[in-house]
Amino acid sequence: MARIGLGLDTGGTYTDAVLLDVDDGHVLARSKSMTTYDDLSRGIRNAIAGFDGKLLGSVDVVSLSTTLATNSVVEGRGCRTALIVMGHELTVSTKADYTAYVAGSYRASGQEDEPLDTDAVRTFLESVRGKVDSVAITGFMSIRNPDHEIAVKRMVSEILGVPAVCGHELSSSLGFNERTTTCVMNARLIPVIGKLLDSVDAVMDEAGIDAPLLIVKGDGSIMSEEMAREKPVETILSGPSSSLNGAMRLSGLSDAVVVDIGGTTTDIGVIRDGKVHLEEEGALIGGFRTRVAAADIATVGLGGDTRIVVNGKIPYLTSVKVTPLCVAATEHPIITRWLRMLVAKGPQDIDYANYRRNIVMDTEYFIRTGVGDDSGLTELDRRFLGFVDGTPHSMADAKWEFGEPAASFHIDLMEERRLIQRIGLTPTDLMHYRGTFTRYDAEASRLAITYHAANLGMTPDGFVDLIDGMVRERIGTAIMNKLIAERMGNPEMDGFGCDLVRDGVNSVHGTDFDVRFKLNRPIVGLGGPSYDMLPGVADALGTELVLPRDYDIGNAIGAISGKVVESIQILIQSVLGKELATNACIVFSRLGRKYYTSFEEGLEEAREAGMEYVREMARNAGADSVDIEEFCDSRKVSVGKEQFRKDATEVRLTIRAVGEPAYRR
Repeated sequence: MARIGLGLDTGGTYTDAVLLDVDDGHVLARSKSMTTYDDLSRGIRNAIAGFDGKLLGSVDVVSLSTTLATNSVVEGRGCRTALIVMGHELTVSTKADYTAYVAGSYRASGQEDEPLDTDAVRTFLESVRGKVDSVAITGFMSIRNPDHEIAVKRMVSEILGVPAVCGHELSSSLGFNERTTTCVMNARLIPVIGKLLDSVDAVMDEAGIDAPLLIVKGDGSIMSEEMAREKPVETILSGPSSSLNGAMRLSGLSDAVVVDIGGTTTDIGVIRDGKVHLEEEGALIGGFRTRVAAADIATVGLGGDTRIVVNGKIPYLTSVKVTPLCVAATEHPIITRWLRMLVAKGPQDIDYANYRRNIVMDTEYFIRTGVGDDSGLTELDRRFLGFVDGTPHSMADAKWEFGEPAASFHIDLMEERRLIQRIGLTPTDLMHYRGTFTRYDAEASRLAITYHAANLGMTPDGFVDLIDGMVRERIGTAIMNKLIAERMGNPEMDGFGCDLVRDGVNSVHGTDFDVRFKLNRPIVGLGGPSYDMLPGVADALGTELVLPRDYDIGNAIGAISGKVVESIQILIQSVLGKELATNACIVFSRLGRKYYTSFEEGLEEAREAGMEYVREMARNAGADSVDIEEFCDSRKVSVGKEQFRKDATEVRLTIRAVGEPAYRR
């Protein structure tokens, strides 16, 4: 009997759903729905509403990739969190609401240097009783000895009864600041992700789905609902990593550049030898470096719904998402009538605006999106909200209605709070003009393009070609910047380097030399707009574009294609000092610190304990049976003062369990 998986992906614009025969990869049903930011479960409910009830009742496993964790971190949202720090001062800021530094530290050898001040911990916890929803606990050398963190976590449970997370539970890597940042993020996300999972559980119950719920992690692997509730920070970059899984499954390629174009952003990643390329230093989210294992993704603020602006005589792309004119005009036909009137006026002489942030074009409209936080708004702003409630209006309409200039309205603040939605010209409108995508009102798109082209003294085709070139350049340079930076080990490129990359993407022919690129691996395109926006990019980079079947729902397919992967890093070091000659060793891992009189014995017991740990973790993460992989790096290191230096052995052991998810049947 076929095993059926339900893959769900909540993207920036659309929520995708797919019913998949997980054994042969056959798509049984597929759907898209608008992502509902205020409650992601509504978008999921709408996405599966049209699926056959019998198929839903036969689902054996559900896997979800979500933008919620990433967006919550970037937007600074999360629950009230306290942070307890031991052993060292932080040199980075965190999003903790309350922070306490208490005594308690370990040396690099894992020996206690200063005892834990339990009285200070207790006093702090009593002071935040009822004021926090979670607690983050971090010690400077907890990766060498986690006992202090474990003791504090026990006290949090006894005194506050709220969720607590320790730094050593999330990372075994050096980097105190990064580990602390990860810990605080995780603590802040626990109730946020918990609420989402509660909602998804309710949707599954409504649909008659009795199956395990899995969540995609940032590295493309999957974990159980229970583990996601404990370690929600690991779902950061869940969506982009799903696209890499989907690209491998749909294309059958093991080496490619994956470009996933959504409505809001374009995500670029690389697969090599059938594996997702990971960010070695940990994910960088919202300006914070973390220790979260995640796919190495470059994100560009460009998608099908990207706002196109014409400022005076200068057109350009922004990174702002707006509702395409063609989409809005389908629901509000009055927009098309207004655009006809604009075109009938003939070419207009539009002044250049020095303040780009406040530009509102004649072809842009606003509509109320719902009830939100209107604190800090003026009475005029509130009247404007009422004016655009139910019917979209332009700023020209607002000026006529209220007798006030556009600068009098706090449009940017109302947009930021999602009180209003801007409607404007986008690449999706360009697709409707060309006829490559005609689901919505193509006339509205043609009218807006005709209007702006006339103002610039161009033909509509010339205007579209100009914007297409900007799209090609932005995506192409993002691909090459990522690959070059990865090779050079330098994530930033500016000045001459940026100019050279841009020239290469545009195949510039110079007097003395030409500049062009030849990409040595194909581009796999995913996402709805990729069939229209990527052919020119592939041509510019001299490579093949692969658009696999079902490319537009690749993320949802990727969500149900991941495997359970759990690992542990173990460090075994020769004991320093007088005992060095005795072959003694110390084993460091998240399982704790342990001393052995024999290096060989320590290595073997560490291996056995690590294997048992990852097996148990994989089972908890939702795996059925697992395969164990082992990676060992042994080297000699010099220890001791100069005149007494000796060679000691250091072994870094990585043990990983990989398995398929456990299905209902």
